[in-house]
Amino acid sequence: MIWTIIAMIAAGLGAAGIALILRKITGNLLPKWIIPVFAGAGMLGYQISWEYAWFDHQQQRLPAESVVVATETTPNAWRPWTHTFPMITAFTVLDSNAIAQQRLNEHTTVARFILYRFEKQHVDRLSKQAYVLNCSTLELIPTDLQGQADLAQRRVLHAQDRLINEVCPR
Repeated sequence: MIWTIIAMIAAGLGAAGIALILRKITGNLLPKWIIPVFAGAGMLGYQISWEYAWFDHQQQRLPAESVVVATETTPNAWRPWTHTFPMITAFTVLDSNAIAQQRLNEHTTVARFILYRFEKQHVDRLSKQAYVLNCSTLELIPTDLQGQADLAQRRVLHAQDRLINEVCPR
């Protein structure tokens, strides 16, 4: 986070420097207030650019066997541009190497796996949750570390869900 602040300050100083040069080139015809306006615009531009690049940066840091199965965009009132240009603020990752499939009968396969959820906040948040997925009924059930299912949190996924394509055998 400290590097983000340093980079934002550098962007502001660079933009203020451009405004100062423009003022000198025009023989001081541009008003003095253009310098802090350019500085603020430079810092705001850097911050917006960094926020939109967060998902790509996080995705590059993931191991090769990781698969992004869901993304979320959340428009914010203090970021009015996110209503027009949505920004990914959270995503869910599946470790494709850690899927355990068990065939119960000829029509039913159950898969156990862990999903990792990344959330963009002032400090990035990572949470993980173990799940069981019935590939026949498309029921997704969270479990605790001991394997106890939380049936109250059971939900049925859509057949087109990316998680089903990654977890269930074809």
